[in-house]
Amino acid sequence: MPASQALRLAYEQELDLVKISPTAVPPVCKIMDYSKFKYEQAKKDKENRKNQTVIELKEIRLSMTIDVGDIAVKTKQCLKFLEAGNKVKVSIRMKGRENSRSYQGVKVMEDFFGGLSGKAVMDKKPTTEGRNIIMMLSPAKA
Repeated sequence: MPASQALRLAYEQELDLVKISPTAVPPVCKIMDYSKFKYEQAKKDKENRKNQTVIELKEIRLSMTIDVGDIAVKTKQCLKFLEAGNKVKVSIRMKGRENSRSYQGVKVMEDFFGGLSGKAVMDKKPTTEGRNIIMMLSPAKA
């Protein structure tokens, strides 16, 4: 129907004429209460944001000379992060002569991963990037 006739129908029903698909030939329009539509749309968006889970990236720093007890504490903290559904970045910063023995840092990382007892998945294996050794972990699917 012509646009003038559609506008007249909308005016008689005290509603709005809203273009649904303005690029179509002919354009598709709908008669509705636009303020009510906007309110319901905002309500849906708010509900979707409430139900959305945000995955954070937590970081745990180790050292090349870390002891068994300290690894246990860091492992416990890492498990807390993983159970909360967050990803974990495990890093070691090498200082001085440690740069020439980066394989020891990789071994520390692998020992740390072994202590997580299957509750984590290794997204990125321990790799040396400059003075840092970095490994990425994410929660294991149950």
